[in-house]
Amino acid sequence: MTKDDELCTDRPDRPEEDPVAIMAGRGELCTDRPDRPEKQRGKPASYESRMSGPDESGPEGPDHPVRIIRTAYFTDRGRELAERLFAAWPGARPLYREKGENLGKWTGCSFAEKKPILFIGACGIAVRAIAPFVRDKLSDSPVLVMDEQGRHVIPILSGHIGGANALALEIARLVGADPVITTATDVNHLFAVDVFAKMNGLRITDRDGIRHVSAKLLRDGSLHVFVAGDAALRNGMPEELIPCRREEADLIVLMDDSAPRGREDSLVLIPKTWCLGMGCRRGKTAGELLAFLEARVAPRDVLRDHVFAIASIDRKADEQGLYDLAALLGVPFLTFSAETLQNMKGDFAGSAFVSRTVGVDNVCERAAAAAADGGELIIRKTAGDGITAAVARRTVRRLQWTRL
Repeated sequence: MTKDDELCTDRPDRPEEDPVAIMAGRGELCTDRPDRPEKQRGKPASYESRMSGPDESGPEGPDHPVRIIRTAYFTDRGRELAERLFAAWPGARPLYREKGENLGKWTGCSFAEKKPILFIGACGIAVRAIAPFVRDKLSDSPVLVMDEQGRHVIPILSGHIGGANALALEIARLVGADPVITTATDVNHLFAVDVFAKMNGLRITDRDGIRHVSAKLLRDGSLHVFVAGDAALRNGMPEELIPCRREEADLIVLMDDSAPRGREDSLVLIPKTWCLGMGCRRGKTAGELLAFLEARVAPRDVLRDHVFAIASIDRKADEQGLYDLAALLGVPFLTFSAETLQNMKGDFAGSAFVSRTVGVDNVCERAAAAAADGGELIIRKTAGDGITAAVARRTVRRLQWTRL
């Protein structure tokens, strides 16, 4: 291992083209998309390298990547509306579809990267563009449509898991539009099981179970819930949820991944327990990071099912590749100070060089343990090609039942 395998602060020469994403459903790299338009509203050529992120927008600035919203407009009025929106939205930046760029390929790359998509134009255009790439509610990109007058903004795909509903509310606030929310649990002000799962880092074991549980809640106005441990007794549990024995439950929430089975018409949620600590050389793309993980840690489907969060040292808070990788896996990207990492208890591999440089003797193992709230390491540091990774297992001790 070279010195910068753990610290990974040196930036090697690398091509400008960024094959970050896998073409949705086809396994093709998105190498045909430009890194960014040559001239994008007066932004410097390096601008896109600082953008994007996972589900929540972060503060804008040199130390924080910001969220990319892939945006397509079709008229001058649509362009003007997009410019007005993003001028008022400090936590996000657009990646515009260029004039003449193939809409299907552009949309496919958006899905592959798991980035939100905003169409400013007719719903029909959006529906036809996304149709080849739609798979299921747990993996689709969030998609929104706004008319070019800015009167209505409609989340049409991945309203809960992808956060399109929340984005619609934010966009509506910024431009004075009416958000058109159509998901049944939202319009009826009821508990949404997929939102609950996402908030708590829980894996949905059966996609059809979401439909069964939501239909019963809408029909009966209540849902029988079993939660292992004492989490069901904590404050904030919605009144429409009725605690019960496991054999009577419509919704079963486990604190570990043991016995993830319920009745045929029930839904079982189990924790994502892997906290993935990572370090990387400057400029590594999400595609490179994902390829390393698939070769050294686990296949992609295992990563998506088990990873709760990606973590690193705070000096990597602006590392776009890590931020985009978190978006690709649909998990948070957490960073910790050198002091916090150094104070973690456990048996960690150490490097005097890394300690002198960043103030802590190991980044990936300690960051994994920090994200896991002191959980044990289950995959120790593995390194190569300027990337390091380790995995710690978290224990679920509490649940958040409602949005803050």
